[in-house]
Amino acid sequence: MNSSNGGITSLKSAQLSALHAMLATSKLRTSTSTSSYGYDSRQTMTAINDEWKIFIYDMPCRSIVSPQMSVSALRKEGVTLHLQLEGNEHAREAIEDVPAVYFCRPTVENLRIIADDLERGLYGRTHLNFVTKLQRSEMEYFANLVVKSGCLGKVASVHDQYLDYVCLEDRMFTLNKIKSYVQYNRSNQTDSAMEEAMDDICYGLFSVVSTLGVLPIIRCPRGGAPEMVARKLNRMVAEQSKVKSSSSAPRPLLIIMDRNSDLVTPLQHTSTYQALVDDVLQHSSNRVSFIETKSDGKKSKNQKKTFDLDADKDPFYSKYKFSPFPEAIESNGSELAQVTSKEQDVRSKTVATVGTNSDGSTANDLASAVESLPALLDRKKQLEVHTTILSAVMNEVAARDIPVFYELENSFATGVYKNDVAKAKKAVVEIISDPKKGSIDDKIRLIAVFALLSTAPSSDIDEVFEILKSVAESAEEKGVGSSSKVEAGEKAIDYLKRLRSMHMISTMSFSAAGPTQSNEAHSFATLGNFMATAQNQATGLLAKASERVGSLLGKIHKHNLTCVVENLCEQKPNSEDESFLYLDPKVKGDIDVSALRGIRAPVQEAMAFMIGGGCYSEYQNLQLISNENLKVTYGSTELIDPTKFLSQLAELA
Repeated sequence: MNSSNGGITSLKSAQLSALHAMLATSKLRTSTSTSSYGYDSRQTMTAINDEWKIFIYDMPCRSIVSPQMSVSALRKEGVTLHLQLEGNEHAREAIEDVPAVYFCRPTVENLRIIADDLERGLYGRTHLNFVTKLQRSEMEYFANLVVKSGCLGKVASVHDQYLDYVCLEDRMFTLNKIKSYVQYNRSNQTDSAMEEAMDDICYGLFSVVSTLGVLPIIRCPRGGAPEMVARKLNRMVAEQSKVKSSSSAPRPLLIIMDRNSDLVTPLQHTSTYQALVDDVLQHSSNRVSFIETKSDGKKSKNQKKTFDLDADKDPFYSKYKFSPFPEAIESNGSELAQVTSKEQDVRSKTVATVGTNSDGSTANDLASAVESLPALLDRKKQLEVHTTILSAVMNEVAARDIPVFYELENSFATGVYKNDVAKAKKAVVEIISDPKKGSIDDKIRLIAVFALLSTAPSSDIDEVFEILKSVAESAEEKGVGSSSKVEAGEKAIDYLKRLRSMHMISTMSFSAAGPTQSNEAHSFATLGNFMATAQNQATGLLAKASERVGSLLGKIHKHNLTCVVENLCEQKPNSEDESFLYLDPKVKGDIDVSALRGIRAPVQEAMAFMIGGGCYSEYQNLQLISNENLKVTYGSTELIDPTKFLSQLAELA
């Protein structure tokens, strides 16, 4: 899966190619895709999908296919019907002589359902595709079922696809392990359950490197979950590959980290477009939903809006997803104005030319203008979608006064209050005690960041939280509070205090990384420009909130993961490069990094993986070190928004 120019192809395109091959049923898979390192992990086929078929998947595999292939894309692959495997097996009707492609986890329950389908003769030839390895015990169980029922001949092919991850963008994936932080940090977790959980992560990461066809160098901190996964993965890759020592293909650096190394990032308020969408709106698997309120002057009407976002195909989203929110607003307004102007120009040419005698040149110009109109209208529609989303985000940003929380948390992260805990506490209390600022969750997150990024004693943290409880009680008397959220928040804070007391987390995580600030005057200027050019496209609240969001531009610091990845990729002395474990599937045993000093090749590709959950702000922050010489892919056991992460912390308490 290495691209022709020597670099590594994007994970999303590699996975999509594998899905295309899986759905190609008109011929048996007779060729094998072998990487530069000798992987025989996946058989592929180049046959044209000229055969109608039924596609059956379980829920985890549906999550894998959904971001990659729309219903129309499946239809182009010959899929006339796509059905869910579990839950409605008896409701599925027989469609004899039509081949079926199954894509699911190799669980005993799924194998039982498939065997039952075969016995009932629901479909014609059956192609079985398991998202990860079909273990010998499950294979024997399934074989026994189909042999007893006499339907073994209906099974046309069986494949371990190794596609056990959800790829949301070219350089972003998740293993979709729900409540992963709870699972890996639960105090009553048994050794066998933990071993099984680490195996699941290992198979997911093996799926990633197998899809790409690469042989990574694995780095991780010593001890805990990262080392368990790293050693398992190193062993698995070594066993599954036939290594060619002469291979000159670039080798990526796979960095495995633990969420406990940085609990701040998934809780901290953010300032960029994509991360804010995930924070303040309902956002999952590249789909965003929110309630839009429209008023005709007499009454208001609420309408649910849902949009699919594809950062790899949507030019505006691709360009501005990592941009500060005010910059995205301004750019949306200016681009929409340009497209609207071009549209009007094309229409005016059309009207002016109709009914007049035109020479050949004019006719050609008219034809060219008419041909460009559909593309302009599509672009305009796409930009209008972003105007609607930006307005919804702005409503939340302004109503909750998010920039105030962002600024203070950013000050903690960059060490502004490092030597003045009393001043830090005062700043927190000022915001917490103001009932007009933020939601209960916003304030709990601020207290959590205060606890994690300061040396304040537990008594100070308790005092601040008591103030929050008083504010929440007053709000509840007015019918706008939520005692359940406060209770859950208190549990989350108690858990963080316990980790601090056990020295399991460090404070002032980001103080070593200084901020890079842009001109804040420019921040207000750009927002003002947007108000002048796009006030008709956005809600009236945009103008009202302009001063509040101005501070969201600039003030960027490198998060913990970004610093670690940078140190490892640049092989910096006296950094994690010297302390982290170094594993190479081509070499048996551990490797002494000091012996490699000065002889290692520069890192061109890096994959950073977070055990315990990742977030969009962390993904965005990694782009600070991504450039033409270094490409960084981000993965995690699951993607979590701040509210979900708070609930996981509370559950552990």
